[in-house]
Amino acid sequence: MNVRTRFAPSPTGYLHIGGVRTALFNWLLARRHGGQFILRIDDTDQQRHVEEAVALILDGFRWMGMDWDEGPEVGGLHGPYYQAQRGDIYRAAADALIASGHVYRDYSSEAERNAERAAAEAGKKAYRFRRKHITDEQLAQFQAEARPYALRFAVPADRTITIHDLIKGNVEQKSSEIGDFVIVRPDGTPLYNFASVVDDAAMKITHVVRAEEHLANTFPQILMFEALNYQLPEFAHVPYVAAPGSKKKLSKRDGAVGLDEFINKGYLPEAMMNYLARLGWSLDASSEIFSRDQLVASFSLERVNSSPASHDPDKLFWLEGEWMKTLSMERKVNGVLPFLRKEGLVAEPLDEAARTRIEAVIAALGDRLKVFSDILALGRYFFTDAVAHDPDAVKKRLRKDGVVNMLREVDDVLAAVEPYDVATLEPAVHAFAEARGLPMGQVVNPLRVAVTGQGVGPGLYDCLAILGRDKCRQRIAATLEMLSASASA
Repeated sequence: MNVRTRFAPSPTGYLHIGGVRTALFNWLLARRHGGQFILRIDDTDQQRHVEEAVALILDGFRWMGMDWDEGPEVGGLHGPYYQAQRGDIYRAAADALIASGHVYRDYSSEAERNAERAAAEAGKKAYRFRRKHITDEQLAQFQAEARPYALRFAVPADRTITIHDLIKGNVEQKSSEIGDFVIVRPDGTPLYNFASVVDDAAMKITHVVRAEEHLANTFPQILMFEALNYQLPEFAHVPYVAAPGSKKKLSKRDGAVGLDEFINKGYLPEAMMNYLARLGWSLDASSEIFSRDQLVASFSLERVNSSPASHDPDKLFWLEGEWMKTLSMERKVNGVLPFLRKEGLVAEPLDEAARTRIEAVIAALGDRLKVFSDILALGRYFFTDAVAHDPDAVKKRLRKDGVVNMLREVDDVLAAVEPYDVATLEPAVHAFAEARGLPMGQVVNPLRVAVTGQGVGPGLYDCLAILGRDKCRQRIAATLEMLSASASA
């Protein structure tokens, strides 16, 4: 079998990482079997269509490295790949269902349906819409007054519908529990269940892998597949992603859940793919790190857990750190550059001296650099002229007896040391502390705050060397001026 999977997002907002995981499972299944992955935009509801959301979807998939074989910007034999452009295809399928007697015109009004629903609730019965008999005279009147109508699928009675789900196993529902459902609105637009069936058949989808929230939709969809004489695809319903430490579905209230938020923070696509693949899927009891190729070689729906998996930001952050360790210096530089440029901390174009400084900062940060935006949180002071002192670090390290004199004296050391590099600075500062009988902490900690403004960071001597003699001395002078001003205030 030539495996063909699809992902059909609605362009109504941000791209939720739960949806990205579902798309990833589809992509991996297709790649694992040498098949095709189709991207289809479910935009039948034009009132909810957000054009920017389409760009977020396409850009997000490109960032993840999840290429699609057919779809927007790629084309294919089964297009168009925007449902809003497939109206003629849906009309032909609806006409076929009308001709076969599976679909009828429903002239009922919303008020009539609401009254029936209220009566059912009053009688403590479940409301199921069923076809209403109308006389020839009523039909003629409705047509004469151009009364709007929806197209409804006539659900057969006394039928057990069975889904052979590749994740959940066999799931059943009685047809008596399904009301006659609308497939086309009075304005002529198709509803999701109908359009999805028509498209899945037309695009020759063999495996419908989607979120378990669509499980209830699958029962009426099976009826339409059969009524249209379409071949049934395989179905697999992926459990939802739960909020951290919870069983409730992950939402925006739980923090960053849109793929774009992680992209904007500087996460790596390798880490995100690794994390999302492992969110409810496992190869064995211990393997955690998977490359793209390893995932393609190993993935199967049989090993997808049938229970919800909880989003674990700490796990994602750990994987991010592990993948960051594998990057070349060139890729790290290219990764942090957009953040430095956005803040105006490096010039455009980048000269060789600036690139060398960025490389030195990245090397000094070492494993502290987890995401690319960390270059701002952890190393901004390397790229600014003035120093911004952290108030807590000032209080803890600088407002101590003897610090002012110590900084003046260590400034003389920095002025004289030759050459001004890590190998020479470290023994010079050690010798200074020993000569004055000071513990190293009483020298390096105030000196770090004076030149970087921060109480923690890369090795002090790396900081001194990267900043350079002149900038370090300027910042010590500025620190002494600040301490003097505050003391006299």
